[in-house]
Amino acid sequence: MTSGSIAWLRDLVDHEISSVGVSAGQIEGLSLRSAATVLDALGRPDESYRIVHVTGTNGKGSVCRMVEALIMAAGLRCGTYLSPEGTVNERIRIDGRPIDDDALADAVSSVRGAADHLGELLTAFEAVTLAALVAFADAPVDVAVVEVGLLGRYDATNVVDGDVAVVTTVGGDHTDFAPGWRDRVASEKAGILKARSQAVIGSVGSDALAHFVAEGPESLVLLGRDFDAVDDRVALGGRRADVVTSRGSRFEVFVPLHGAHQADNAAVAIEATESVLHARLDDDVVAAAFETLRIPGRVEMVSSEPVVVLDGSHNPDAGAALGRTLAESFVVSGRRVAVVGMLRGRDPHRYLAALNEEFPIDLLVAATLPAPRGLSATDLATAGERLGLPVVVAGSVGDAVTRAMREADEADLIVVSGSFRVVDDARAAVSAHLSANRSR
Repeated sequence: MTSGSIAWLRDLVDHEISSVGVSAGQIEGLSLRSAATVLDALGRPDESYRIVHVTGTNGKGSVCRMVEALIMAAGLRCGTYLSPEGTVNERIRIDGRPIDDDALADAVSSVRGAADHLGELLTAFEAVTLAALVAFADAPVDVAVVEVGLLGRYDATNVVDGDVAVVTTVGGDHTDFAPGWRDRVASEKAGILKARSQAVIGSVGSDALAHFVAEGPESLVLLGRDFDAVDDRVALGGRRADVVTSRGSRFEVFVPLHGAHQADNAAVAIEATESVLHARLDDDVVAAAFETLRIPGRVEMVSSEPVVVLDGSHNPDAGAALGRTLAESFVVSGRRVAVVGMLRGRDPHRYLAALNEEFPIDLLVAATLPAPRGLSATDLATAGERLGLPVVVAGSVGDAVTRAMREADEADLIVVSGSFRVVDDARAAVSAHLSANRSR
């Protein structure tokens, strides 16, 4: 991307910083007006391809990657926009690869020109979202998979009208956990359902379903009622399950990812793909898509002695799912060490309690994510101490991982989690530690 485009984006308000304190039922100041106005001025590039719009408390990133793989295996061009993690290039993907600098610069330049002409001030997230929609039209792609960044109804991605609107789960994130929080979270996520949408609803709970029905989508199918993952079981390197769709397809799917929740994600992704294509998928398409599927930061094992697992989970439901997955998929004869770094606005006590309940932690190594949004290691350590966990305080994620590996025995398991923002630094630290050991 050109230096001018980079400078312009850097000068915009960072959505990730400005969203601290925003939660379901507390969305003051959020509006789609500016982004929608600029999108109209750009000529609605999003209307030149079909869209799968994905929200959910957990699982939406995995579902987006799965739909991307399925669309490409079906022989179509796919654009994928992932919620804020990684570089801008990594978040905007064309046919499974990060967008190149020239294409990104062209898209950002178009957005900047339209915004400046109209006198509209965009946030960084709005600008990148619009740039993705422009880039997909320029490519051009047949289908775009668009991941919601925050809740749904007032998220910048909601300027699009998804042909398929997906809700993976409803759980405790971006909420104050006050009475009625599930209804508030469900209502915000239901906001991505439009009158023309085919709604694909995952594991949301019977109490939340009414919110999605009330939005009046063109059609609605529900996991466990209209489509499902059945006979889910552990397999070497992942899960194996039979997926049945509302169109009558049945696939035996090997998902190269750990955790029972990934079977449900696979079912949601296959259902969403058949919905956007208005056709049943072939067995070989599904097999090819999942054979090549790789999703970093989702129970990703990056070392074997000791075992080091990276996971971006950051809310209580995801922490519990991670704990269950670790207990089911890994035999640990040594210590269970958790290296955790979190963003402000999360609930470290609830997260650690959920993880510890399923996978008892022998040692918590608290790390600090970079300012301005990072939660201090001291605050994280305090949450761990309230749970009675043995705690040590480290500095950065890299420092914490290096310390944990240096003091670990081969029989230990180290899990690094709390935010997707821990993943890259942790992976680099593991690689450096292993390289140093090999050179001795």
